[in-house]
Amino acid sequence: MDMHISEVLRHHNPVISFEFFPPKTERASEELFESISALMPLKPAYVSVTYGAGGTTRERTHDLVVKLQRETDLTIVSHLTCVGSVREEIHQILTKYQENGIHNIMALRGDPPQGSTNVEIPKEGFPFASDLVLFIKQKFPTMGVGVAGFPEGHPGTPNRLVEMDHLKRKVDAGADYICTQLFFDNRDYFDFCERCEVAGIKVPIIAGIMPIASRKGMARMSELALGARFPAKLLRAMDRAENDKAAEHVGIHWATEQVRDLIDNKVKGIHFYTLNKSKATLKIYEALGVQSSEGLQQIVG
Repeated sequence: MDMHISEVLRHHNPVISFEFFPPKTERASEELFESISALMPLKPAYVSVTYGAGGTTRERTHDLVVKLQRETDLTIVSHLTCVGSVREEIHQILTKYQENGIHNIMALRGDPPQGSTNVEIPKEGFPFASDLVLFIKQKFPTMGVGVAGFPEGHPGTPNRLVEMDHLKRKVDAGADYICTQLFFDNRDYFDFCERCEVAGIKVPIIAGIMPIASRKGMARMSELALGARFPAKLLRAMDRAENDKAAEHVGIHWATEQVRDLIDNKVKGIHFYTLNKSKATLKIYEALGVQSSEGLQQIVG
């Protein structure tokens, strides 16, 4: 049985976690489990599995979550989006998770399906992620729930004051923690934490880190995380890279320095967006001089 996320947060300092996405092919599935096998010695506190825009990977997400639950001793957090879904549909999904021993959810409003710019909210649907959080906490009170935070600002909410109101509403609905979108300047994360404190948000805030693997990868990140800000020093370092291998080294070095600084400043948790690969995360641990997450916790302790 999964450990409840509140217990995970209580017993690990900092919490170290990894994120995967459901593979589309048999070969991609094999590669994913090779990566998971390589990362397991790092002893993450939990791993999460993403959910496609508009719930497009719903079945693959569920299959991967259940497979991880049955074949590993990992605590699993399954992403769940509510855009375009009705309450009965979400209730069935959560019931299925609970029956399979999955007790932790990352509650997200979600993006419209690819090719759409807007989705009409069904009468029995969820206008906001805060409505999904409240529904989970009312109908499945034993489940742990995380929500997303945006240190650089939510691309759909230009008004930063309104954005913080939305986040506060998710926390007040019962969220156990916040996990941030990726960022490349730790000052954005620390300022975000301070703004949360001013707003009366007191749940743990886990920092999302994604190492850059190549220039092409950086361009892709910019598309995936709309509004992602690449500091000038990072851009200069990438420009100096003579080839993709050198660019990968620059990206890993930058992420390593981010992690070191976060740990030195007593961050509550770090969430690695792995892109289903193991190399970058393993290299970061190696550069930090530790063989597992326990080593990072000893640094803090």
